[in-house]
Amino acid sequence: MFFFDPMYLILALPGLILGLWAQARVKGTFGQFSKVRTISGLTGAEVARRLLDAQGLYDIAVEETQGFLSDHYDPRTRTLRLSPGVYREPSVAAAGVAAHEMGHALQHADRYAPLQIRSAIVPAVQFGSMLGPILFIVGFLLNFTSLSWLGVIFFGLAVVFSIVTLPVEFDASKRAKQLLAGNALLVDSEIQGVDKVLDAAAWTYVAAAIAAIGQLLYYVMLLGGGRRD
Repeated sequence: MFFFDPMYLILALPGLILGLWAQARVKGTFGQFSKVRTISGLTGAEVARRLLDAQGLYDIAVEETQGFLSDHYDPRTRTLRLSPGVYREPSVAAAGVAAHEMGHALQHADRYAPLQIRSAIVPAVQFGSMLGPILFIVGFLLNFTSLSWLGVIFFGLAVVFSIVTLPVEFDASKRAKQLLAGNALLVDSEIQGVDKVLDAAAWTYVAAAIAAIGQLLYYVMLLGGGRRD
């Protein structure tokens, strides 16, 4: 099987290793600053609500959702959903994550272009990321090049999504830090903790993009003449 090709490891392994490191760093950093209580005593839900109201986004709901770090903003329902460890806890980590997700809500309200692009391609990405590799493998094994290229195109949508995600996430974190400081919800030392939590999370998106690009390059390399007889 071509999956054991050393070239696949060269192209894909860096992203995979970086992803594992990033996930471990996120858990460790979030765990560390989850134990640091904010001076204000505001929970993540309260931080999000105050920031939303300060920006005039009164119609955006803040709800609790299940899971660990399953926090997200849903632009379809205009709802900010926070995991229990963020929604209920008055910690530096909770404040940072809540503010980050609120940053996405503000991006939506501002019609931030990268977020609009990402939202627009979500349906195609969900379809392409699942079907693309299957079409590529089937076409490759059957020597049906056109089918493999179709798989590459579909998978390419997932790569575009991972790349567009980077400015979306970086900008949300930037907004979060500015809003927390500007609204005096955290002191400087707490902002530094938020910075570490959000920077750790950012590496997971960088790793995902590198892994996706590496896999796409491998597919293209095989179809471009790198296949072994």
